[in-house]
Amino acid sequence: MEQRPPLPPFTAETAAQKARMAENAWNSRDPVRVSLAYTADSRWRNRSEFFAGRPAIVEFLTRKWQKEQDYRLIKEVWAFTDNRIAVRFAYEWHDGAGQWYRSHGNEQWEFDENGLMRRREASINDVPIAATDRKFLWEGLERPADYPGLTELGL
Repeated sequence: MEQRPPLPPFTAETAAQKARMAENAWNSRDPVRVSLAYTADSRWRNRSEFFAGRPAIVEFLTRKWQKEQDYRLIKEVWAFTDNRIAVRFAYEWHDGAGQWYRSHGNEQWEFDENGLMRRREASINDVPIAATDRKFLWEGLERPADYPGLTELGL
């Protein structure tokens, strides 16, 4: 049986751990790796797109990271309960023309008993920024443990 600890019911500590694990996976920009944190039939709403299942997740993320180049993400837990976590997030990326953006959003996550996400609802807004206004400047793909979070960065 597939499991993805930590498992529900969540505590403040395990919800934060789950959010950081998701952040690290998304920052890898590896659609297959990311898809494995979701149930085989996971349902998504991302902006105005609705889809379900791991193949659709991989297709979506592949397309996303072709457009959103040099993507860097920070997630922060907003609230949690038994098998649900709400996060706020921001990520920076640039398009093919070199225009930088900071995308802000909220996600609501619902997990099954094995810690796999069975539902993801995401609302996201993009704001053009100058390259000099970027805040997510760490080396490598994962945010270092001592790098500030959204609150500390004033976002």
